[in-house]
Amino acid sequence: MAELRFTKEHEWVRIDGDVATCGISDYAQSQLGDVVFVELPAVGKKVAQGGEAAVVESVKAASEVYAPVSGEVVEVNAALPDNPGLVNSGPMGDGWFMKIRLSDKSELAKLMDEAAYKAFLGTLS
Repeated sequence: MAELRFTKEHEWVRIDGDVATCGISDYAQSQLGDVVFVELPAVGKKVAQGGEAAVVESVKAASEVYAPVSGEVVEVNAALPDNPGLVNSGPMGDGWFMKIRLSDKSELAKLMDEAAYKAFLGTLS
């Protein structure tokens, strides 16, 4: 089973071998409200952990989506630009943003597992 990790900025990453599928958490999409636009990075772009990787706009606000891991973008979710609502309906499934080939697996240690992320959400008010 793929390893699932979260950032404090509410991005998730599912690790399968040396490729990480990334998106925003259910909490993040619920805070944003209806997503109306998604700007994805170009395939081949190098991203750094914590650096800007994508943009998501909702009826409430525009937000940066940060790369949960460093590496090269190897695929983007081509369905999102035409159907940004997938981020709301399936943030951890069909609403994924990009796939990144990991350049440093040790960065995963800086991310939270699901239990730690749920505990972190409990601290937010």
